Amino acid sequence: MTRQTIDTAYLVETLQHLLSIPSPTGYTDTVVRFIAAELEELGLAVEMTRRGAIRAIRPGTDPRGARAVVSHVDTLGAQVKTLKDNGRLMVVPIGHWSARFAEGARATVFTENGGYRGTILPLKASGHTFNEEIDTLPVGWDYVEMRVDALARDKADLKRLGIEIGDIIAIDPQSEFLDNGYIVSRHLDNKAGVAIMLAAVKALQEAKAETPVDSHWLFTIAEEVGVGASSIITPNIAAMITVDNGTTAPGQNSDEFGVTIAMADQTGPFDYHLTKKLVELCRTNDIRYQKDVFRYYRSDSASAIEAGADVRTALITFGIDASHGYERIHQHALRSLAELITAYVVSPVAIKRDFEGTAGRSGFTTQPIVQARQVLSPDVSGRLLKSDSR
Repeated sequence: MTRQTIDTAYLVETLQHLLSIPSPTGYTDTVVRFIAAELEELGLAVEMTRRGAIRAIRPGTDPRGARAVVSHVDTLGAQVKTLKDNGRLMVVPIGHWSARFAEGARATVFTENGGYRGTILPLKASGHTFNEEIDTLPVGWDYVEMRVDALARDKADLKRLGIEIGDIIAIDPQSEFLDNGYIVSRHLDNKAGVAIMLAAVKALQEAKAETPVDSHWLFTIAEEVGVGASSIITPNIAAMITVDNGTTAPGQNSDEFGVTIAMADQTGPFDYHLTKKLVELCRTNDIRYQKDVFRYYRSDSASAIEAGADVRTALITFGIDASHGYERIHQHALRSLAELITAYVVSPVAIKRDFEGTAGRSGFTTQPIVQARQVLSPDVSGRLLKSDSR
């Protein structure tokens, strides 16, 4: 086995700390500072892009054909759309999430003067006033508003408080860490992925583990709005594993235990060879796993490929119930993912051709070809079976 022992207590404590830091897309400076400091404490040098995406490189034997692991630090949130005449705020979502989950949420609106607490409520919130209309009001962002916990009876009061259109709103995580290993919270997508990566780095550092190539530890700041890893991939990275959530809804094969390996998302299949390698590492390291396909899902991998990065990509996930809502995961999945990451970065490089951006046919990968004798003539099927070795 090549997996390292994971400090689960550190992983959970780190996740608790991350969840306590508001970081909706567009308001990530504080969480970026925390993660950068944690990486430096673990012994890695950190570099950051202008807007705050993080790269920390753990040197290996060869800088070519580097391996990257990526998570995003930003979460869902909201913004002020309009200052309303009734002293409340019309809001719009940051990222894609339902107003159904916003109703009743405690939140903070950040202004230049500081933060104000408040609650996102349906337009008709009082049963004593609206009776059955509270149950017939449609669900949607046009039917909720934020009540600010400050003297704000009208639009003029809101302006005096310093609240402006475009101010960012962070939603409280409402986290619970249960003794049976379950964790219930908003924003586990993808604070859990960040904690997993930090725990994997800690395990590798403490074991003084050697790796055949450099490993790049990447943390992006705008995945929830589709930007993700679009501008942090360097040319010497040959493969990238994204760590994110996998939905455990009906019709899905994800699980809150073990590693869920995504075979495809809405942007198409993940790299055949990298995904196959991860499955083999799970088998040889006795890591529970299952495979899944996500139809309405994209990740840092998609943004990297769409931006033109020629890297092999894969997605490994912790099973999560009620994604982009009030989410639930289990510590078993978090530990399993961290173990798989450590096993991956120390594993031998199978495709040496990937050390170069482009190369000839020699060393190029192969995929099995299925024999279909009942459809093709023996001569044709024979040629198909031999084509890969020419």
